[in-house]
Amino acid sequence: MHILPTEDPTDAAGNIYASLFSGTTSVFALIFYVIVVIALWKVFTKAGHAGWLALIPIVNLIFLIKIAGLSGWFVLLYLIPIVNIVMSIIVAIKLGKNFGKGGVFSFFLLWLFSFIGYFIIGFGSAQYRRA
Repeated sequence: MHILPTEDPTDAAGNIYASLFSGTTSVFALIFYVIVVIALWKVFTKAGHAGWLALIPIVNLIFLIKIAGLSGWFVLLYLIPIVNIVMSIIVAIKLGKNFGKGGVFSFFLLWLFSFIGYFIIGFGSAQYRRA
């Protein structure tokens, strides 16, 4: 009598984690991070903040919230599920408003495809005006 081996469910999860944290994925993540940092650097300098603050992951979120016209303490709302999505939409719309952009631009290019919107604001003709 031959007993067939059963599938180990942790093996499938291990394969997923292995592919997520492979070298290729890490390289793409690093490239994407550098692109976002370049765009945020220009946004920060336009708003009168030091551009190097874009390099530090949580600090750049705090200063992005401040540029949007909110208190830096609002970054704590990003720790609450569902609230973080609503909060990021609010920050995107307020950020767009402070750079003279409308709600549709802010929703799609500062929230949904933020790296593109940050490039448009940072390297474009938009001027920062504190609300």
